Amino acid sequence: MSMLNDQPDAAVADVIPCEDEPIRIPGSVQPHGVLLAVRGHDLTIQAASASAAPHLGWTPEELLGRRLGDVLGAAAVGDLRCSDEATDPRRIEPTLADSTAGAFDLLSHRVGDVTIVELEAALPAPGEAPSRMRTSLRALQAAGTIETLTAVLATEVRRVTGFDRVMVYRFDADWNGEVVAEDARADLDPFLGLHYPASDIPAQARALYMSQWMRSIPDARYTPSPLVPPVLDGQPLDLSGSALRSVSPVHLQYLDNMGVRASMSVSIVVNGQLWGLIACHHYAGPHFPSATARGVAEFLGRTASVLVQGKLEEARHLETLAITAASAQITRALAAQTRQPLETLTHDDAMLELFGGVTGGAVRIHGELRLLGATPTMADVTELYRVVSEPGLGPFSSSSLVRDLAGAGDDVIALAKRITPTASGVLLVPLGRGEDFLAWFRPEVLREVHWAGDPEAKGLEETDAGLRLTPRASFSDWVERVRGTAQAWQPAEVAAGQRLAQDLAGVISRRAAEGSRIAAALQRIVLTEHPQIPAGYTLASRYLPSGRDYVGGDWYDVTVLEDGRVVFMVGDVAGHGMSVAAITAQLRHALRALLVREDSAAAALRQLGALSATLMPGEFATVSAAELDPATGHVRVSSAGHLPALRVRADGTAAYLDRDQGPALGLGMTAEYGEVALELEPGDAVVLFSDGLVEERGTAIMDSLAQLCARAAEIGPDPEALCEGLIAAGPVTPDDVTVLAFRRD
Repeated sequence: MSMLNDQPDAAVADVIPCEDEPIRIPGSVQPHGVLLAVRGHDLTIQAASASAAPHLGWTPEELLGRRLGDVLGAAAVGDLRCSDEATDPRRIEPTLADSTAGAFDLLSHRVGDVTIVELEAALPAPGEAPSRMRTSLRALQAAGTIETLTAVLATEVRRVTGFDRVMVYRFDADWNGEVVAEDARADLDPFLGLHYPASDIPAQARALYMSQWMRSIPDARYTPSPLVPPVLDGQPLDLSGSALRSVSPVHLQYLDNMGVRASMSVSIVVNGQLWGLIACHHYAGPHFPSATARGVAEFLGRTASVLVQGKLEEARHLETLAITAASAQITRALAAQTRQPLETLTHDDAMLELFGGVTGGAVRIHGELRLLGATPTMADVTELYRVVSEPGLGPFSSSSLVRDLAGAGDDVIALAKRITPTASGVLLVPLGRGEDFLAWFRPEVLREVHWAGDPEAKGLEETDAGLRLTPRASFSDWVERVRGTAQAWQPAEVAAGQRLAQDLAGVISRRAAEGSRIAAALQRIVLTEHPQIPAGYTLASRYLPSGRDYVGGDWYDVTVLEDGRVVFMVGDVAGHGMSVAAITAQLRHALRALLVREDSAAAALRQLGALSATLMPGEFATVSAAELDPATGHVRVSSAGHLPALRVRADGTAAYLDRDQGPALGLGMTAEYGEVALELEPGDAVVLFSDGLVEERGTAIMDSLAQLCARAAEIGPDPEALCEGLIAAGPVTPDDVTVLAFRRD
């Protein structure tokens, strides 16, 4: 045998991992008992273990084809139950081949259409077993904490079974185990507090432990007893539920390396998952606890599973109550200060005190980021959000960023390492569709883990099937200094963070709704509620107010002139707020008056440009106007520094009307404004829109315009569909958004 690190890469690549061992179908059993596989209504023996000869007096070959009742007696098989799970053992006394009477404990269970019958030589049951079980049960029920419960469990199982050492072994999230309780002979070195790597109990073994609560190896140096024949119907017999199942040679070597001669384990299952094990070791020699003692140990393990689950749920309940109370205080403060949620969350440490172990936090609302306590830099927090946030995936939590982001690229790994001192642990919860979020940071917690031997120390040995991993031979205390980890986030904490984010999003949404109502009222001051559209045309419009302020700078209007012309307008005044709303109203009124006086929208814009320095000193605005003659479908489009209008044809094509654009208003310039003329064919539509529909951080405006044009072509010339679809496909923006579309029917 040689150490793995000394092997060439090619050899290591061919190693048979422990996870691939056929532990469910070993083809053999432990020789202290007999396995018989029977089938049919008359329970004909189809397979038998070689150990039948010393125990029953018949060889496997002599048993094949015989009825089970003829071998064990009619009374023994008359009450044979054939369920998928093993029945409780029952005592039988068959007549053996030499005509002497035997005494066995019989177990049975079904695998497909085959019934597995297992026999173990009956051992005398302790007379005090029932009272011992009651004493053990009362001790478990009296335990106030999980620590006390596991300590009592180890003591009681050892008292019942007589093993030299009994440990309670708890799994962590990565399936590494820790000895959390122990009862052992006084002369043995303690294992309490030692950790064991996940590879000691591979995934397939853990899965088996979920279906078979009790496993026993009375003599770890046994010679396996093969099944005869080795297969049934061309397949090896599934021994997953067998108490006598022969175990992996790797596991037997593992026990031998530890000096263990006999072992037994009982599963501890909590909420449908393997929480831990009761691990029993014996060193003095083979150890055969009676079926009754093993049954009591399994009963205690099942009872402890229920009690552990109850205590964990109680602890989670108390933790949830505390977090809920603290979160409710923050939510009440938010509800009282709806106009300033950012200030409410950052004016004190209430957000940091929501969860234990948190030393820093971050809040971003409407793109404004604020930090609390000990945190990474603003740039690093922003980059972290970009790395870990994915639309629709909800909160992100990690207790070790350097571990969880290890495969994300060099830049991301560098980021994780850079922020480790203040943010090894991160809980980040997005707020809705945008880039706003709440985040909590936990610092790195340096800790020492005491392993039972170097967890990476593996060996190799040659087998008939090739190189096989062997377990480590040393179990001396091996100390690892763990870095880059923080206190783990509990489900209740993640849920509370998500609820707070939802409450905050609700506050922001209600504030936005209030803003929308105010904005709509201002819009109605200057916009006809239901403009008179000539017959044969369809109009649709949408206005979404700014996410930051109650009133944005966008506006739209439809004016019907005395000669029948209809002028559709969309404009934008730079800025937000009530002062901008006042300028918007002035612009609309002035442009309406000029449209009545002038013979075209272009001429009206020329006059408005000259007046703008007086009308709105120091301000800046853009306008796009489409002037329609409903009788002919003739349209003239003029623009004062605004984004181009979009024509969507009935044939599903779309193009911008982007020629002859004049300067924006507010520059104090008298300029000529050109026109783009077109004939609107039946089924064609024109779309006017504000910059909020296309401006997106990090995206070139020309790219956004191209995407908008392509989306409009996909939607087609239906005005309602255009307004809805273009806004839905547009960027998430703090700016207000306006879309107006009209079509010749």
